[in-house]
Amino acid sequence: MTDEKKVSEESAAEKESVATFAGGCFWCTEAVFLRLRGVNSVVSGYTGGNRRNPTYKEVCTGLTGHAEAIQIRYDAGQISFEQLLDVFFHTHDPTTLNRQGADVGTQYRSAVFYHDAEQKRQTELMIRELDKSGDFRSRIVTSLERLSTFYPAEDYHQDYFAQNGTNPYCMAVVGPKVSKFQKRYKELLKEK
Repeated sequence: MTDEKKVSEESAAEKESVATFAGGCFWCTEAVFLRLRGVNSVVSGYTGGNRRNPTYKEVCTGLTGHAEAIQIRYDAGQISFEQLLDVFFHTHDPTTLNRQGADVGTQYRSAVFYHDAEQKRQTELMIRELDKSGDFRSRIVTSLERLSTFYPAEDYHQDYFAQNGTNPYCMAVVGPKVSKFQKRYKELLKEK
């Protein structure tokens, strides 16, 4: 490997940042964030619980303490953590405790799993600003939790909407959410 190529790869790795959000069903959140310019990858998974290597079936019971979450790797030179937060808060209901639509339980909680003190600070600031803004009828109940271990979900959950667009849940819930997101955030979308 040439020194020039090595430096280029190191620079790209330094620019890549990570954010972890839970906003209900991870099929919905993953489908939204995959469309953002500067997002390199989105992995659906589980975090915030007390069982090692949980399965989807175990998390669905609500007994493991995990949330369905996504982990986003992104280029901070193209999209900021603050922009990701804005999309996160406006593409799910951050005012309902342990619930998103028909999905009920702590596994569907709204949460930002912060990676460092700066992410925590930015999230606290945005929550205060949004609570004052009147964007939502109720106060935001999104929890701030320090990221512990993130466990990728089973393979069939990854890129679920793209692979299962005709699934009734995808047609009724994920599709409309993605359409609404695309209208609101046109300037942040990846070019096709």
